Amino acid sequence: MLGVRRSASGASDEYEDVGYEPTRPLKRRSWQFRLAKGVVKVVLVVIALFLAAVALLYAFTPSAVRATGLAQAQAAEHHIAYPGPPVPRYFAEALVATEDHRFYADPGVDPIALMRVAASWLTGHTDRGGSTIDQQLAKNLYTSGHSSFPQIIEQVTLAVKLNRAYSRAEILRLYAEIAYYGHGYYGLQEASCGYFGRTPAQLTVVQAAMLAGAVNAPTYDDPLVYPAQARARLVHVIDRMAAVGYLTKAQQDAALDAPLGLSAVRGCQ
Repeated sequence: MLGVRRSASGASDEYEDVGYEPTRPLKRRSWQFRLAKGVVKVVLVVIALFLAAVALLYAFTPSAVRATGLAQAQAAEHHIAYPGPPVPRYFAEALVATEDHRFYADPGVDPIALMRVAASWLTGHTDRGGSTIDQQLAKNLYTSGHSSFPQIIEQVTLAVKLNRAYSRAEILRLYAEIAYYGHGYYGLQEASCGYFGRTPAQLTVVQAAMLAGAVNAPTYDDPLVYPAQARARLVHVIDRMAAVGYLTKAQQDAALDAPLGLSAVRGCQ
């Protein structure tokens, strides 16, 4: 008995000398493994639910091919010609620079901007800067210009559909044809002729920039009613065009110094 006890005691002392703990590391690793496994399961469930939600939205939102018909109906409602003229270069550049500078690369939505907007919602702030041109087109065509939370989700889905169904030039043309530019002008043709007495193809850089800037807040950026506000918006658009590389510094300065050339007579001759 004494020999057995000494032997056990000796083994215990030997373990203590080398710091050997045979069970604790195994328990720790087992706990960490179970935690990691649980996290992976939760992530997979969230991804599956997200994909299922996207599939349902894609199935139950309207078809993108309806966009041209809806644009034609709005044009008829506003008594303007459809389809309108092709979008001129300066207007396209001004609109993209100001409203959606990743327009030619994004899939209809801007993931970076969406994450920023989601973060602002979670923190209780307001950030409405995540709307792409495709989303704005979906908003104006399909949801009557309204943006409740369910409608925003619908707009995001429709923006992806529009991006897949139409070229970038077609999206810009649809957008330009249904946009409101203030002072009762709907569509790029009417706005160009109404403000400047010239067709869209004849617009100068500064005139195209003014029209592209007006669609954000057409009532308050109307140059005939609120010239100071319209000028501030125009400067912002020109600065954005320079920032994204559409204008050189010399062209930027020339555009800011150029006269706007508002027409005293409404309409093209």
